[in-house]
Amino acid sequence: MLRDITIGQYFPGHSVLHKLDPRVKILLTLAYIVLLFFVQSYLGFAVSIIFLGICYAVARIPLKMILKSLKPIIPILIFTGILNMLFVNTGEPFFKWGIFSLSWSGIDMALTMAIRVVCLIAAASLLTYTTSPISLTDAIERLLKPLRVFKFPVHELAMMMSIALRFIPTLVEETDKIMSAQKARGADLESGGLMQRAKALIPILIPLFISAFRRAEELALAMECRCYHGGEGRTRMKQLHMGGRDAAAACVTVALMGIVIGLNYLPIPW
Repeated sequence: MLRDITIGQYFPGHSVLHKLDPRVKILLTLAYIVLLFFVQSYLGFAVSIIFLGICYAVARIPLKMILKSLKPIIPILIFTGILNMLFVNTGEPFFKWGIFSLSWSGIDMALTMAIRVVCLIAAASLLTYTTSPISLTDAIERLLKPLRVFKFPVHELAMMMSIALRFIPTLVEETDKIMSAQKARGADLESGGLMQRAKALIPILIPLFISAFRRAEELALAMECRCYHGGEGRTRMKQLHMGGRDAAAACVTVALMGIVIGLNYLPIPW
């Protein structure tokens, strides 16, 4: 399961999506996520999914990477889906047993929430797949630049977010190694009750925290040796520039939003 976590990974490429300005990609990703909560029909969800699939195809991200990014959330989707189906009763239930009832409105709510969460995770993953952590840091800092008027530490916040994204795969790999080492020593991490499994995680969490603190200290020393003193007076080797492809991507996304929102007003039963 740990190896299926792909958050924070970047896959270099030369596609159109890779070459887009990272500021535009962040804004368009946020716009797509907001759009998902305005969709009210399955036809609108179908259009949104097709658009996301085309983006993955353009970026040349393999299908298995999409499935890996979605695999960790499958238990959550199943759990929330069951709760929605059994406890959402806005219509006439066609099955009832005690406090549990099943209606078409509950099934509709479960499917709607599952599709939204899947599209949200896939869209956020596409952003990190096609944007390097350094580009994300620069983009976040540029987008939050107006907050400097209020003495907000924009550069420090962008740097912390970038470091967090960068070290997620590292911590996942470190956790997997520690779990493998504990299993080789005879540790049982999968059997027993909830409390027994929680106690079995202690030999994993302690060395993981020690390793994380050690990495943080090494990173701080490396930044200090390179005379890092925050964002004041810093320059960038690569300057961000918006071009024609960024405007085209924005126009396509706006057109998608118009189509999806327009579908909500059509007399479509589904």
